[in-house]
Amino acid sequence: MTLPRRSALAALAFGGLTLAPWTRAQAPYPSGPVRFVVPYPPGGPTDLMARLLQPELQKRLGVPVVIENKGGAGGNLGSAEVARQAPADGQTLLLAASGPMAVNATLFRQMPFNAIQDLAPVVQLSAFPLVLEVHPSVTVKSLKEFLLAAKAQKEPFAFASAGNGTPQHLAGELFARASGVPLVHVPYRGAGPALSDVLGGQVKVMFDILGSSLPHLQAGRLRPLAVTSAHRSPVLPHVPTMAEAGLASFETTAWHGVAVRAGTPAPVIARLNSTIVDIFKDPAFRQKWEAIGTPVVAGSPEAFGQLIRTESVRLGRVVREAGVTAD
Repeated sequence: MTLPRRSALAALAFGGLTLAPWTRAQAPYPSGPVRFVVPYPPGGPTDLMARLLQPELQKRLGVPVVIENKGGAGGNLGSAEVARQAPADGQTLLLAASGPMAVNATLFRQMPFNAIQDLAPVVQLSAFPLVLEVHPSVTVKSLKEFLLAAKAQKEPFAFASAGNGTPQHLAGELFARASGVPLVHVPYRGAGPALSDVLGGQVKVMFDILGSSLPHLQAGRLRPLAVTSAHRSPVLPHVPTMAEAGLASFETTAWHGVAVRAGTPAPVIARLNSTIVDIFKDPAFRQKWEAIGTPVVAGSPEAFGQLIRTESVRLGRVVREAGVTAD
């Protein structure tokens, strides 16, 4: 028996509606080369992470993975490109940093994207400790001595940072509030110039991402006093945490992850997450990753999303209370 024409069309339409989502979910991924957008210039720790991951992603995904550095506006330009312009298909990845993901919404008067609404978390990659370090001309050898010296001075210590609202800056603001010791912020245009002046003794103090300063700390060109993470760093095991050194409950890290445009199909996000988690299961890769100064994180998309939401509130409050602006 043949269905009436109208009923047949209705059945076909219904079938199309039910089959379309299944077809999209089962579409091959990736379908071609993958772009990996780094929202900062080449050479920094964010770029280094992408370049460590790139050959491993390429091998496991079976397609070329092309890194594109798109720096500017504190990471906003490259992040906005993925959030607003890239197709929601997982073919464009973002190396998502704590600045554009959690700080800049409060720091900038206008934002070209909303990190929570416009981007979908895939996986957290890092939780870099920052290290409170001083030039060797500063005679203190411990956090306790630093606090005593800072309180005894008529003028507060100046500390260098990579710029307003950067992890280096916010660590200093958090430290000043937790310790009761005032510090004078000296912003630079990037971590490189800031670190250069600290090495030269023009500024004596810096809270820097451990990976950036590690060679200078190991060579004795800078003296570490404490790290800002909950646990000691394996690459500087003799340096205490802030809590161990006497500043209870002080913890902050510079974190990074991978994100894609919101609306990317869940199976694609799951494939990307499992691929990156598998990369970190390789002991040789873990060793290379931890050597740059961060522990391996590699959790679920949900855990990374929760971190972004929590840090947006916590760090946004620091920015507002300190009166920090992007200028």
